[in-house]
Amino acid sequence: MKKRIFRIIQIGSKDDLPSRLFDYFIVTCIILNITVAFLYTFDNLSSFYGLFRITETLTVGVFIVEYILRLWTADQLYPEKSKGKAVLRFIFSFDGIIDFLTILPFFFLSGFIVFRMLRVVRIFRLFRVNSQYDSFNIITTVLFEKKNQILSSLFIIFILMLASSLGIYNAEHEAQPDVYRNAFSGIWWSVSTLLTVGYGDIYPVTTAGRIIAIFSAFLGVGAVAIPTGIISAGFVEQYTKKQYSDIKFKDIKEIGEIVADRTNGLEGITVGQAKADFDLHIYVVIRGDLTLVASDGLLIKAGDVVVAGSKKIVK
Repeated sequence: MKKRIFRIIQIGSKDDLPSRLFDYFIVTCIILNITVAFLYTFDNLSSFYGLFRITETLTVGVFIVEYILRLWTADQLYPEKSKGKAVLRFIFSFDGIIDFLTILPFFFLSGFIVFRMLRVVRIFRLFRVNSQYDSFNIITTVLFEKKNQILSSLFIIFILMLASSLGIYNAEHEAQPDVYRNAFSGIWWSVSTLLTVGYGDIYPVTTAGRIIAIFSAFLGVGAVAIPTGIISAGFVEQYTKKQYSDIKFKDIKEIGEIVADRTNGLEGITVGQAKADFDLHIYVVIRGDLTLVASDGLLIKAGDVVVAGSKKIVK
């Protein structure tokens, strides 16, 4: 029973109808919950606040039941750990934190502002629903593999921001002491200029300040283009790798071993999803010293050795 519930509440494979229906049901609850949060901000809809409250209560109730079920089945998600360690691992995982933070604000809506602001966190539950699919996997893979280049480009932007903020402060402080009161005012101007936003609430009036603004605007175009180019190149690289991986998996004629990682698309998906996406017959998953039965709900992790063969050959 626990295994079946675990398979249902996990992101379902295409051939598991109850699990897919559960996914759709959770997505519907999330959308309703977010919609109610938006509608609460309209004063002219105050006559519907009672209905909004009932909807929010019901959807949060669903989230609480789901969270309890995930705690109960945590040992199925982390079979190599004991029951207690598996529960703790889920609680402090990304999914566990997001699930908990979307429930917590419901009980503290009239409390401190920090609890009311946590209502926004419920939007991020959509990431958990989308995390097992190709689009989100490619985004996270690109950000992970290009993190060093992205951090380098952000460091360059940071240096340019400091330089332009100090420059504009020294050039404009005497002419506009109420506008450029300190270095932080210069940082606000430099961020809006370098990132090509240009709010226009703070602008230079001196010749020196306008010259600095011209150079900052040109440098801002290049600064934004650097991380954009890195991420774009990463997307092209990942889609190319995925196409290659699909062809490679389909060419398996006999039983073979595949090491799961981000490049071949096996990391982070369930066995059932891997079977459907790559047309594979998966026998077992080797994780360290453990040999795991390839049930459809088993989550494949980085470094797992997937023993598989082509469905078209292996009957």
